[in-house]
Amino acid sequence: MRILSPAKINLFLKITGKRPDGYHDLVSLMCCVGLYDTVSLTFDVTEASVSCSHPDVPEDETNLAFTAASLFFNTLNINKSVKISIEKQIPVAAGLGGGSSNAAAVFLGLNRHYGYPFSLDKLISMGLSIGADVPFFIFRKPAIVSGIGDKLKAYQKLESFKILLVFPGFSISTAKVYKNLNLGLTNCKKKLRSFLLNEQSFDPRCHLCNDLETTAASMYPGIFTVKEALLRHGALGALMSGSGSTVFGLFSDSDKALKAKNVLAENDKWQLYLVDMITKETRDNSKQGYL
Repeated sequence: MRILSPAKINLFLKITGKRPDGYHDLVSLMCCVGLYDTVSLTFDVTEASVSCSHPDVPEDETNLAFTAASLFFNTLNINKSVKISIEKQIPVAAGLGGGSSNAAAVFLGLNRHYGYPFSLDKLISMGLSIGADVPFFIFRKPAIVSGIGDKLKAYQKLESFKILLVFPGFSISTAKVYKNLNLGLTNCKKKLRSFLLNEQSFDPRCHLCNDLETTAASMYPGIFTVKEALLRHGALGALMSGSGSTVFGLFSDSDKALKAKNVLAENDKWQLYLVDMITKETRDNSKQGYL
């Protein structure tokens, strides 16, 4: 079985506080985009394994996809193994959720193969124990995500923009960003107050906001360099996704986005991806990402 495993962007990311257990509560509008890893599952093998085309991705039990498979089989209480192969297109440690998406793909693929023994809610609960973004990737439609990633509400007012993703050539540790976060300097609360109260239509000129961006950019100034370049070349708005380092620009049409991509491609350290937002829920298997 081969499964497309999409990247995500955070159209806003508001940190609401730090919990006693060390995790942070947040509110985020998340959407999948058309940049995919491919996760391949081989069944009826004698030994579980995971391999990946990217050298920085672990190929042992610390890989989130491997962890997802182990949890699935343990919860189902069956003695089975699966071979997992991951073909990487999503940059690693870049704020696009690649590892979490791979784990979700494994959950969804195994659940399908074994006849849907678990409900969507159960899969989401299992996913949360692996990572905060995994429930969203199991949910697989635009959502306002809150808590520590465990509360998901479908968001249906999202217009589809053309997206230019710019990975600046360096990765960022999520743990390091959160460790250096000063909650007193976060700025999304005021900007998003009306949106969250009234659940307005998303407007990139008003609602793009990421409480982690200032912290990440203070350590990696290249983030603001990318952001300024996107805005200078026609983006309606630009923002760092997640804890970085990828910055995305939202464009009103493909021509403007392509022109920006052609100019920004002159920087040979940047990796650029021109993609669509995945805003519509799909039910048939092909559009769910099974190949």
